[in-house]
Amino acid sequence: MRDEALFLRHHLLNWLFTPLYVLFLFSMITGYIAASKLSNESFDMVLIERAHLLSDRYDKGVRDMQLEPAVPGRFYFALFDLQGRVLAANAPLPRPRPQDIDRPVPTRRDAYLEGEKIRLVTLRHSDSQYRADYMLQVAEPVIERQILGRTILMNVVVPQFMFIAIAALAVWIGLKRGFEPLERLRRKVASRSRHDLSPLDESLAPGEVQPFIHEINCLLGRLKEAMEGQRRFVADAAHQLRTPFAGLASQAELASREEAPPAVRDALAGICKGAQRCGRLVNQLLALARNEPDVDPSSGFIPLDLRLIARECTAHWVPDALKKGIDLGFEGDEACAPVLGQEAALSDLLDNLVDNAVRYTQPGGHITVSMGCDGGAWLRVEDDGPGIPADMREKVFQRFFRLAGAGQPGSGLGLAIVREVAERHGAAVAVDQAAHGRGTVFSVRFPPADTSGETPAAAPDADAIPGNH
Repeated sequence: MRDEALFLRHHLLNWLFTPLYVLFLFSMITGYIAASKLSNESFDMVLIERAHLLSDRYDKGVRDMQLEPAVPGRFYFALFDLQGRVLAANAPLPRPRPQDIDRPVPTRRDAYLEGEKIRLVTLRHSDSQYRADYMLQVAEPVIERQILGRTILMNVVVPQFMFIAIAALAVWIGLKRGFEPLERLRRKVASRSRHDLSPLDESLAPGEVQPFIHEINCLLGRLKEAMEGQRRFVADAAHQLRTPFAGLASQAELASREEAPPAVRDALAGICKGAQRCGRLVNQLLALARNEPDVDPSSGFIPLDLRLIARECTAHWVPDALKKGIDLGFEGDEACAPVLGQEAALSDLLDNLVDNAVRYTQPGGHITVSMGCDGGAWLRVEDDGPGIPADMREKVFQRFFRLAGAGQPGSGLGLAIVREVAERHGAAVAVDQAAHGRGTVFSVRFPPADTSGETPAAAPDADAIPGNH
């Protein structure tokens, strides 16, 4: 949702700032044209007036050929007869154009004098005394009118730029404040567990987005119903299959005790093992369905003593370990290790960890179940089995994933159940290599439990656990 919010914000900024940017460019262009026209008009009026004054001053002097420059320096003039001959000048100005001779009003145009751009005014002068016509041209550099035009343009553009900058800042602040409810909603969604399908708080979103949030809540509701239906189906199917498989295993064991040919006895032994594996798979499916987090994953949690649960689970697996010649032991502080959770779920977690260790540890190996409490309760199951490659340690928690060449029967659900139970209890589960360089260590660390003065519920105590630890 963060990426979508950023995209929407950038989309709105583009739609808001692009027209402002285009309008600013259009304003600069039109302002430059208007400033140039205004500066040219004012300077041209002055230049024409100076041409008329110069024409009046030299009215009679032309006939006597005694002309002197009226204004030396940056003001240029030249007097021509109608044949284009220079009568007087202080600069080599261009000759009048034929269309300028026939026009009774002054004409204006741009020209160049020795590489410098000038503004040129051509005025037809009539001498009433001698009844003769002359062409007077006056000019001046355009640099001053350019400076005036730029000054006018800056006086127009700078306030507009400041206005647009202030408007952009106001729009940015407005969008940031407007998107703040969506940002809060994004943070709440990002902090949710992947199993949390509770409705989103529509009040956190702006009114325009609330219909969208409402539809998302409807979708979450339908998804929740579908997932609950699937979970009920798996639980019901597993529950219904558990009894037939248990009966099949019992009947196969009873049949194997009767006199029968070796081939039949081998077939019955295979049926018995298959029924036992199916029964275990069904039990794991039930455990997985039972431990999938609900909308409120902490519902039904009570204070528990992890030490007692660990002792009981370890004692439960001692007979299976002894059958394989494995030394299974328990190490733990006598102090209470409080956790908030469900006893059955925590038992499933530890059962699967110990079962995984017993299956993959070779006869004569060692398995140690240990626990403690240092800020939060923790437990650890360490074995000296073949170990798990580093690149596979995260994949082993996926459902139905099994290491190639493991050589042990199984469904690949045990560690998936461990991950589900740990996430439901807010615990972190990790897998590492054993300290002695061979084997695997599974660690589960629980968050500090706030029992609010309540006494943790005691699991049934177990007798002393045999082993060498």
